[in-house]
Amino acid sequence: MTKTQTDAQTEIMSDQLRLLEALLFASAAPVDEEQIKARMPKGADIPALLAELEAHYRGRGVTIVKAAGGWTIRTAPELAPQLKLVQKVSRKLSRAAVETLAIVAYHQPVTRAEIEDIRGVVVSTGTIDLLMEIGWIAPRGRRQTVGRPVTWATTDAFMLHFGLADIRDLPGIEELRAAGLIGPRPDFALGETGALAELPLNRAEVTDDSAAAEAEAEAAAEELGQRDGEG
Repeated sequence: MTKTQTDAQTEIMSDQLRLLEALLFASAAPVDEEQIKARMPKGADIPALLAELEAHYRGRGVTIVKAAGGWTIRTAPELAPQLKLVQKVSRKLSRAAVETLAIVAYHQPVTRAEIEDIRGVVVSTGTIDLLMEIGWIAPRGRRQTVGRPVTWATTDAFMLHFGLADIRDLPGIEELRAAGLIGPRPDFALGETGALAELPLNRAEVTDDSAAAEAEAEAAAEELGQRDGEG
């Protein structure tokens, strides 16, 4: 074989290696040898090309590996710790989650039914799950009553996040009121139910309105009876 023929074969193999490299790089999933063969020039020695490419990348930042029945480019395993990315994601708690967390903190250990009784509305499973996922509440055994419901309490992570040495360090009602965080209790605490806001808050008004309505009804009935008598 002449030098010219050798150089030509070397150039052909170099082009095939570049094509194979590009194919593996562009593929989101491992590519098997049949798929590679369909993309490569006719007569290409696929096993030899793969072996050459694997040897070329050995010991570098990325490697050529066989996985899931195909070939792919992967980051060198020993570099994984240096490439690990930790990103904090901030999520704003919903009103329901904040209220539930406060009830658990101040009334622990507390059951879900007790939380609902205090809030006045049903507590969704998602609210409990979210607070558990954050790590601020956790189950603390079962209440020895009918049905043996699970009780909930705050965790060490909750104490650490809010800078509390002991659960008794939670601010009291007077401290919260002095800080302007809470105000006087309204007549109706169930803000979730919009219809309640339309109801009269003065019991005297309710009594007067009811009496007036009854008087009107009696007058109407009496008038109707007189008409029937005339007829």
